[in-house]
This record gives sequence, structure tokens and C-alpha cells, in this order.
Amino acid sequence: MSFVVRHGLWSSEQNEAASRLRRIVEEKNLEVIRLSFPDQHGILRGKTLVAGEALASLESGCSITTTMLAKDTSHRTVFPVFTAGGGFGMKEMEGAADVLMVADPTTFRVLPWAPTTGWLLCDIYFSDGRPVPFATRHLYRSVIGRLGQRGYDFVAGLEVEFHIFKLEDARMAPEDAGQPGQPPSVSLMSHGYQYLTEQRYDQMEPALEIIRRDVLGLGLPLRSVEVEFGPSQCEFTFQPTEGLTPADNMVLFRSAVKQIARRHGFHATFMCRPKLPNAFASGWHLHQSIVSRASGENAFMTGGGSEVLSPFGRNYLAGLLQHARASTVFTTPTINGYKRYRGYSLAPDRAIWGRDNRGVMIRVLGGPGDAATRLENRIGEPAANPYLYMASQILSGLDGVDRKLDPGPSADTPYETRAALLPKTLREAVSALDDDPFFREALGAGFVDYYVHIKNAEIERFQAEVSDWEHREYFEMF
Repeated sequence: MSFVVRHGLWSSEQNEAASRLRRIVEEKNLEVIRLSFPDQHGILRGKTLVAGEALASLESGCSITTTMLAKDTSHRTVFPVFTAGGGFGMKEMEGAADVLMVADPTTFRVLPWAPTTGWLLCDIYFSDGRPVPFATRHLYRSVIGRLGQRGYDFVAGLEVEFHIFKLEDARMAPEDAGQPGQPPSVSLMSHGYQYLTEQRYDQMEPALEIIRRDVLGLGLPLRSVEVEFGPSQCEFTFQPTEGLTPADNMVLFRSAVKQIARRHGFHATFMCRPKLPNAFASGWHLHQSIVSRASGENAFMTGGGSEVLSPFGRNYLAGLLQHARASTVFTTPTINGYKRYRGYSLAPDRAIWGRDNRGVMIRVLGGPGDAATRLENRIGEPAANPYLYMASQILSGLDGVDRKLDPGPSADTPYETRAALLPKTLREAVSALDDDPFFREALGAGFVDYYVHIKNAEIERFQAEVSDWEHREYFEMF
């Protein structure tokens, strides 16, 4: 009996998908299949197996070391994995032991830019069939399950800004290697500042068209391709999907864009604010709604009257605002991302909402009888782990529903309205999460402590570096 069967890991839909993918591998003569899982940062890690071995591992799993879950954004292991409990307080995590990647057959794709290569998104399990508790796809699935028990589905549309540059020097000399290595030297594809002009779009079109074609080839529900305000900055938007799908799509999209761009002499980055002259910060706006499984109706929609949201929707919105500070570490998980929160910009700086106002944190769109009524959270950065971003939204919103919280009036002057300010640094955001009893209970103390540990390790490395600012400020003066 296989590992999958023994522990009941696949649904009937996944079993059918596994049969289809076996046929596709044979029909297309695929040579290799990449098995990947999203780590704590939303980065894909895994192994590439020759096709026959990959098919053989579908139901038995493929081993991968637990240290993948112990790394910060420099890929340094920041837990003492060779001590008792491996720094996690779990015997299964010590000594760089293995866990099993088990493919989700419904995610299978053939990569358009590598046509003899298949791709599968995986979940990770201990040898006894238990989900690894630090795996964020598992965590998000459990949150969706809780929502499903209430009779609802989570629907999300993605609106993602990022930069594409011409790659001038990949910095591949041996002395450029490191943890992390030297970033590449790049040049612009457009000067920017001509938002949504066709002229700027056409300047970026050679790269945008290559990416657009392959993103559609992956089956992602692309809706639009736009040029953004800043130099070499663009935005891709996607049609709404439900459940695990929008988070899976975001992970695949980011990875695909970086791979496609690099193969064609470009460098794509989802870093929020690159340290380049005139660079403009990028955001990830998450459009979300809750849909009834019984009726198929949008639970945020009102039937009539003057209110833009149903009572359920207002309570959910209030929950997002109530837990905004503590959830910021999930929506904006990098030190760099906090460079984006500035007053009188197109990014929020406090926990407020408004009706179709781009200065607020939560922009309410729709109205009475509008099935597309939704909340657009403008807080996120494009580097966020989508599983944690979306899980934090559902949990916060449902707490607002359970407690019947009131979001207060719409903020028409978003940078003057009195409200809780969003954290200004990652350290402040980590402290807000660490001190928050709600997420400690909703996500489990073990996961919160794990995530806080990784983020604090990144912060400590940052604090140990002498910045250009410090050198310029103090070297001559003192």
C-alpha cells in the first residue's frame, strides 16, 4: 500500500488528476518533472526527477531535508538543527532529517519555457503521514477548511506590481557568490512616470509579451498587463479564483516570471522597492470576497439600501482592520517592504477603509446587487507568502464576524483620519504579531514562535550591517 493510500492524502479529484498526468507524461515524452513545495517565504524549493522516477514517487513521496524550513531569506539555516529537537522542539526536525514531498496532481503543468519538463506542486509530510506544521500550504488549507465548515469559500483576485529590467551583468564571477550573492547590474526598459501610456507599454512589450504568452501557457487566469507608474514597472492582474488556487497561482506566477525573464536576458524582481535611482515601490493588492456554498451568493453583497456592504461584510472588514497591525508581518514580510508605507501616496499608512479610495488600507468596491462586491486590501507587498497573506485575511475577517465588530465610517481623508498606524518597520511588525493573542491561538503558538524566530534572524543580520547612510552620516563628522 502506497504512502498516499495508507494515509488517505488524495481526494478522488487528485486520483483522477494523477491518471491524467501519467498519460500526458507519456504522450508528450516528458523527460523530467520538477517537484516543488512553497517554503515559509513563498519560494519554491524541491527536486527535479527524471520522468519515470517522478511517476514512481507520485504515491510514495520524494524525500527532502527538513532544513529547508529552517532558513531565512539569505538561505541561511537559523535554527540549531543538530541539537535535541532541532531548535523546533520536535524530534522529527532534528539532525537535518528528511520529510516527504507528496505531489498534488491537480497542480500538474508542462512548463512552456522548458517543454520537456513537467511541474508539480507538493505538500510535505512526516513519515507517519502527519502534515509538517511549519508548511504554509498546509496551514492555509486548514484555514480554508475552517471557513468551509461555516459554509463559505474564499475568493481572491490578484493585482501584482513588479519590475522588469534588462540584465546587463549577471555578476557571476566567483567573488560575486555569497549568501546572498551580489545582485545583477541592470538597465531600464522604460523611464516610467507616464502611467498607462501606450508609449511606455510598447517600450516594455518585448519582455511583457514573452511573459504573457508563457503565463497563459501555464493556464493561469491572466486578465490584464499594464505599465505602472515607476521606471520599468508593470502590473499583471488575474481573474478571481477560490480556495487554494489563488495562492498556488501567485507562487507559480512569481517563479515563472523570474525564470522566463532570465532566459531572455531580463531580470524580474518582486522586491518592493529596489535600491535603484528613481525606483518606485511595488504593491500586491488582494481583492477578496466570501461566497456561500449553499447559494453561490457573495456574502459581502447587499440587496439594496445605501450600505455598500452586507452586515457580514462590514463585520469581516472590521476584523481586517482590528488585526491589521499583527497581520502586517504576513502581508509585508521583508525589511524592504516597509519603505512603501508613506503618507499621501498610493500606499496605506494606517488601518482604515474607504469606498473606492486608493489611499486607504481596505478599498471597498461594489454596491447593492453587485455580485462583484469585494474588499481590496492594499497593504501587501509582492514578496509576501500568499498562503500566509490569505490565511491572515480569512482569520481576521472571521473574528470580526464572530464578534460583530463595526468598521466605523468610511475615511474620506485617509492620511488625516485618526486610526491605528501600520508598523513602520519589520521589527515593529514582528513584535505586533508576537504580542497578539489572537494569531497565537488561531495559527498555534508553535507556528507563531517559529515565524517570529526566522524574521528576527533576518532583522539581526540587517542590524549587524553598516549601511551607506551610517557611513555617510558619521564617518567624517565624528
